[in-house]
Amino acid sequence: MAAGDAVALLVREERTRVLATLIRVTGSVDLAEDAVQDAVERALLTWPRDGVPAEPRAWLLVTAKRRAIDVIRREARRPAKEWDAVALHDPSPESPGVVRDDLLRLVFTCCHPCLSLETQVSLALRTLAGLSTAEVARALVVPEATMAKRLTRAKQKIARAGIPYRVPAAEELPGRLAGVAATVYLVFNEGYAPGEGADLVRGALADEAVRLARLLAGLMPDEPTVLGLLALLLLQDARRGARTDAEGRPVLLADQDRTRWDRAMIREGVRLLGAALHRTPDRPDPYVVQAAVAACHALAPSWAQTPWDAVVSWYDVLLTVHDTPVVRLNRAAAVSERDGPGGGLALVEALDGLEVYPWWHAGRAELLHRLGRAQEARAACERAAALGMSAPQLEHLRRRVSAPPG
Repeated sequence: MAAGDAVALLVREERTRVLATLIRVTGSVDLAEDAVQDAVERALLTWPRDGVPAEPRAWLLVTAKRRAIDVIRREARRPAKEWDAVALHDPSPESPGVVRDDLLRLVFTCCHPCLSLETQVSLALRTLAGLSTAEVARALVVPEATMAKRLTRAKQKIARAGIPYRVPAAEELPGRLAGVAATVYLVFNEGYAPGEGADLVRGALADEAVRLARLLAGLMPDEPTVLGLLALLLLQDARRGARTDAEGRPVLLADQDRTRWDRAMIREGVRLLGAALHRTPDRPDPYVVQAAVAACHALAPSWAQTPWDAVVSWYDVLLTVHDTPVVRLNRAAAVSERDGPGGGLALVEALDGLEVYPWWHAGRAELLHRLGRAQEARAACERAAALGMSAPQLEHLRRRVSAPPG
């Protein structure tokens, strides 16, 4: 990796936590975003020339604070504004309350009940997780233009209604958990399977999601949603080391060397899953059920011994509490392994609402390829490419549809 690329990667990894801290300090998302962007631009200019500072995050935070102070002073129209700037020099010690991590605090803050769940998640992903508008749109399976309008309207609503960026009290946390859990889950998904770029995995993003899920589990240890979320992330991330070959190319789950899976993570995930299932005897929790699907794969000795009946059954349970086109797409993939590609393709093609979702087209391409319908498979592959996939995944899909079926 070139030095400039390494610096850009480091800045990208540190930006999110710096932004979370500055939002807490300033109380303004717009001011914090502008100040952090200025600090990022300065870092990208000076670090390749002068070297990366010993404490990159501290450097970015100090630089961003100085920029925020300058903006407040320049725009000051009354003494109160000057006091805001003074406070940034040495903010008064703030009781962190029950949520002590800056980023997790701000995810809870973004998930305000005055906003719809989708808007909460969109805002948190864009503002705090640092995903681009295109990445947020892919995560929530909507067109990019629609997502851009949604984010603009959300910020306008916050400004008009005077919704405060205030960390919620302990008793308010359960009411915001759905948005927080969805945000962490989608951050992990973008790290585990990026929708664009040269990397098969964005390791820092996946690691951050697991870190946040662990913090959630420490904060709310009896919530099945939290236990299921952490179990799901661990069971999936346990496969990271086996997902690429020696040349860095993707390796399908069916072909992975299972001795390279992280058995400690799997054991922890299965233990958490058991605790979560024990807490949901009557009504299934979506994250717990998805973790059960992941456990079926993690505990199978080989691909041939995967219990597909159980996987399909768990998806049937999931549909009773979380019936979405993406869940039905994943179920169709399981059916295709159990019953053959013809049955899976029929289910995939019956789905509505996934025309902008590249993995719907990629799934069609794979099943069409298995059925020997080469021209249709290549067309579906190119449609997936047009909607956005990471370079390794796209290269792998193109190789698959160009090879003889089998």
